[in-house]
Amino acid sequence: MSDLVQRVRDVLPSVRADLEDLVRIESVWADPQRRPEVQRSAEAVSKLLSDAGFGDVRIVAEGGAPAVIARHPAPDGAPTVLLYAHHDVQPEGDATAWRSAPFEPTERDGRLYGRGTADDKAGIATHLAAFRAHGGNPPVGVTVFVEGEEESGSPSLSRLLAAHKDALAADVIVIADSDNWSTDTPSLTVSLRGLADCVVEVATLDHGLHSGMWGGVVPDALTVLVRLLASLHDDDGNVAVKGLHESVAADVDYTPERVRADTGLLDGVREIGSGSVAQRLWAKPAITVIGIDTTPIGTSSNTLIPSARAKVSMRVAPGGDAAEHLAALTRHLEQHAPWGARVTVTPGDVGQPYAIDASGPVYDAAREAFREAWGADAVDTGVGGSIPFIAAFAGAFPDAKILVTGVEDPDTQAHSINESLHLGVLERAATAEALLLDKLGSHRRR
Repeated sequence: MSDLVQRVRDVLPSVRADLEDLVRIESVWADPQRRPEVQRSAEAVSKLLSDAGFGDVRIVAEGGAPAVIARHPAPDGAPTVLLYAHHDVQPEGDATAWRSAPFEPTERDGRLYGRGTADDKAGIATHLAAFRAHGGNPPVGVTVFVEGEEESGSPSLSRLLAAHKDALAADVIVIADSDNWSTDTPSLTVSLRGLADCVVEVATLDHGLHSGMWGGVVPDALTVLVRLLASLHDDDGNVAVKGLHESVAADVDYTPERVRADTGLLDGVREIGSGSVAQRLWAKPAITVIGIDTTPIGTSSNTLIPSARAKVSMRVAPGGDAAEHLAALTRHLEQHAPWGARVTVTPGDVGQPYAIDASGPVYDAAREAFREAWGADAVDTGVGGSIPFIAAFAGAFPDAKILVTGVEDPDTQAHSINESLHLGVLERAATAEALLLDKLGSHRRR
């Protein structure tokens, strides 16, 4: 095992160089102007996998972004492991708010900064390192699947899984798109919340009115919208929508001090909701207003606004049904509009939650690999966010064991400005994956 660990270290400089080249490609699928960059990113990933020794590498698309599938056949009697990552990234936002250029990887204090350094081009780097450390000849079959539109909700993933099901079939699926408890302690993600969102529009007038002449007699739409959105939570910040599911979270100690440190919660601002942090974050529903359309302050006048709308995002606890939760949210919005205002709810995206039974030989091998690579036991955690495609993988390959791992840590700031990758975490994650492939091959040899 020590020889394999050393081989991971030997290949890491070249893997890091390849990662930096990928980060320089502005593969933002959500931006139509940069979709050619997503194609260039797919071609770069394809070449990396071919050069690493995969004999069957192809770029595929089913009406969406280009994805890459690379296959290395399994030795007789050995399992096949599917390694997932995605090569598309979030938009960079305000580039001037970054300490360094978002698409120019820059190292500071042991972290590599840049959009996609962690989420999720580091997942590609982890897979490359593990495969190269085995000299391109691991003791198991390896299929690498690198998607191109995960940050846009994976709209064509179901078509990809259906069209290429035979090529993607595997006994074990490793999804490198999650985070770790800390830079020193790995995590094995065992539950993920689902997602449902909608746009709610309220209307009170068929045209705007002078607020001095009619204010106090007829309601303006923005005031109605604010009151309606406020009804989504009780005074303690718990979700007030009826009929939503709550599950049970992993038993971990998540202190108030860590919440404040991890989130940047301002002094004097309190947490919301009741129950443990893990329960609120991983096992209870959450509702957030993520956008409002109304008159900007700069162009406002003394006018009663006739209509306004907001986008509402809801996280669904494992065990709940996202479509049913969206229906419950819709009923609440329709039934709680003050003063008889007209309410129109337009449904948006739905992604199902998922819970993993992380027991059995495959998970035992993963925990052993984590322990050897990190020098610490993995913490079973949930994820407050959503990775809806995991449910899609589980539906397409119901007999496969799914491992959700990753290279992020509490300071990564994925999706935000100054996203970064802890280079020590990359080494430990790559080492754990290389060890896992070896251990899964050893099960065959016994």
